[in-house]
Amino acid sequence: MLDKLEDIEKRYSELEKLLSDPKVLDRREEWLSMSREIAALTPLVELFRRLKDISRELEEAEEMLKNSEEAEMSDYLRTEVDSLKLEQDKLESDLKEQLIPRDPYDEKSVFIEIRAGTGGDEAALFAADLLKMYTRYAEQSNYKAEIVESHPTDIGGFKEVILGVEGKGAYSRLKYESGVHRVQRIPTTESGGRIHTSAATVAVLPEVEDVEVEINPQDLRVDTFCATGPGGQSVNTTQSAVRITHLPTGVVVSCQDEKSQLQNKEKALRILRSRLLDKFITEQTAEQAQARKTMVGSGDRSERIRTYNYPQNRVTDHRINLTLHKLDLVLAGDLDEIIEELSANERAEKLKAAGE
Repeated sequence: MLDKLEDIEKRYSELEKLLSDPKVLDRREEWLSMSREIAALTPLVELFRRLKDISRELEEAEEMLKNSEEAEMSDYLRTEVDSLKLEQDKLESDLKEQLIPRDPYDEKSVFIEIRAGTGGDEAALFAADLLKMYTRYAEQSNYKAEIVESHPTDIGGFKEVILGVEGKGAYSRLKYESGVHRVQRIPTTESGGRIHTSAATVAVLPEVEDVEVEINPQDLRVDTFCATGPGGQSVNTTQSAVRITHLPTGVVVSCQDEKSQLQNKEKALRILRSRLLDKFITEQTAEQAQARKTMVGSGDRSERIRTYNYPQNRVTDHRINLTLHKLDLVLAGDLDEIIEELSANERAEKLKAAGE
């Protein structure tokens, strides 16, 4: 770790010199790039320099204690040594956490794709409940949420719905929601009072700019059609709905929620960029591809990351064995406790991996 920190401090010093060079000041893009780099390195370098100061002070205090002959001075030095060791340990821990690789998409807005899985109409109704949960969470977090695309059922559920959540850091909070969500409850259509189990899948994709994922217009096939309602009937007479097919990958996105064909096309392209990025990442990283397959799976009720049990007012996240008896609050958007636990678990796993 120390060698890496020494290299970072060396780079930081180089950047300080370069940024004061008048020649670099004239090259705006280069200057901005180096300014962003030094800003990102500053917290880490400040911690490292503080650690070096503390280590030096600790070494001096221990040397003085070794040579001290006065009881009162020795007691003072022992207290000082203990205090410095505590700060040293804290700084080393903070530095290790700072060195954990950050997810480059953490600051992005997201698309949350919710699809009904096993369970028929009840699964579609559960998909609607998840949509409300994420919408309320977004509102409480001061994010902007809007339905980007939806395929409702005639009883108020959704076969599929895509929620756009706009706000800095939305992906860092919501990325843990990807996977199969299982619900256990008595359906309104169940006259015998039996508990049914159904499921819905959630996929959280970071929204990316067109400069991050370049799409060649020649690779796209754009089809237009009339928007349809819950029962499949046409809801207007103009071909405002848009379906875009990315020919090289076969990825298909359709949007029909807007009245304007242009607006639907713009939304479809936003979703397409995120899906292409997700496809690229999962294909490039075998471990991530396997993790996604494990998390999302087929939508079968046996594959799940979280269970929502209505009779017991219980929600259980199976990845970290966390159980909370406040399902009503969670469905009302109170997801912070679960997210914090998942985030802490991820940091612990990364710290463990960095130490191996």
